[in-house]
Amino acid sequence: MFDFLTNKFSSLFTSLTKGGKLTEKDIDKTLHEVKEALLEADVSYELVESFTQDIKKEVIGKKVLAALKPSEQLIKVVYDTLKSFLGGAQQEVAFSFQIPSVIMVMGLQGSGKTTSLGKIANWIKKEAEQKKKERRVLLASVDFYRPAAVDQLEIVAKQAGTSFYRSVETDPVKAAQDIYAHFKQGLYEILLLDTAGRLHIDSTLLQELRDIDARLHPKYKLLVLDAMTGQESLTVARAFEQGVGFDFALMSKMDSDTRGGAAFSFRYALKKTILFIGVGEKIEDLQRFHPERMAGRILGMGDMVSLAEKADEKIKKSEQEAAYNAFAKGRFSLQDFANQMSMMDKLGSFSQIAKYLPSMGGMNFSPDMLEKGERELKRFKAIISSMTPKERLNPSILNDSRKKRVALGSGVQVADINSLLQRFEQSQQYVKLFNKFGRF
Repeated sequence: MFDFLTNKFSSLFTSLTKGGKLTEKDIDKTLHEVKEALLEADVSYELVESFTQDIKKEVIGKKVLAALKPSEQLIKVVYDTLKSFLGGAQQEVAFSFQIPSVIMVMGLQGSGKTTSLGKIANWIKKEAEQKKKERRVLLASVDFYRPAAVDQLEIVAKQAGTSFYRSVETDPVKAAQDIYAHFKQGLYEILLLDTAGRLHIDSTLLQELRDIDARLHPKYKLLVLDAMTGQESLTVARAFEQGVGFDFALMSKMDSDTRGGAAFSFRYALKKTILFIGVGEKIEDLQRFHPERMAGRILGMGDMVSLAEKADEKIKKSEQEAAYNAFAKGRFSLQDFANQMSMMDKLGSFSQIAKYLPSMGGMNFSPDMLEKGERELKRFKAIISSMTPKERLNPSILNDSRKKRVALGSGVQVADINSLLQRFEQSQQYVKLFNKFGRF
């Protein structure tokens, strides 16, 4: 997600911060490289020109050349402009769907619309759970054109743990009315309605959506856009906006090789909010889109807030507290080390976690480094799993014969066990330093 832009921008601004004063020539060169990166990311020339002109106006207005740290001031201007393009501060406020609500979900065939309904349903349920509440969510479909579309949604509803309703009507508009009647009778709080898609926009599709909109008066109309289609997604969005209108967008397939141009362009071009981004195939792979955080990630500043939120979602509070207490008390065993690795597993692979970490200032990890780290982590987990509970709590008892037994059980060399123990010793020293300086 935005990896292409992140790599381009972070390397560009890392080189800037290594220098001292900036000249007008430096700024022109920087803006030229920003422009080239955005064009390569499939952002339209018109928007790229608008973006760089906005930066230039700000640079002149803030007198960047006269600043004490001109490179940092320039990065701040680019960050603020980027944040504005992606949606601005007004999108950072907390969002919840009103109760009760009908949410009509639209999009072209192949955009990931049906699976996105399950992800939204799961997000609604999880959000309610955080508030100690439950939500009665109903999923239903009026997509009678794509084979097995209704069956697929029924499977998705089961994955999300929500109710599903199959209308006996075969006409999409009549089926929508039947579904709405069931929604009201069942006292559901949220109706997520899957509508028909096409391989391309046509008048029949738009008229059908207008008819359903007129009968149900949905509280929200949400458009699913395939981020991999680049600038074409803007054409699709404009056609839906003119044909039936929509409130929010969900950018699907943001975990793919997309260069981020579609999401970058969308908010500025259509003045619509990107509410969610799909970042994987699993039911929980949906995130709220935060312009401020995304701007930081694109510029290589990282996104520790989202990483912390992900940790809170994936890792139990009791596990987090146990890890904290192990650090705080200075009693950091191999078992604690293994527990930490298990918690990291829940957050994802090294490459997934690295996307949230700052890459400016030299903190940049190559794919080879990340892959090496993954392999090492698997070896360490296998080694610790082959130890007895006593050995995990007191690794000093690991003599040569014990190490040979552990190596045989985990399928590694004794040298690998020594490497783990060396890393563990380093970790213990860090814990002691943190405690010594009162960091816990």
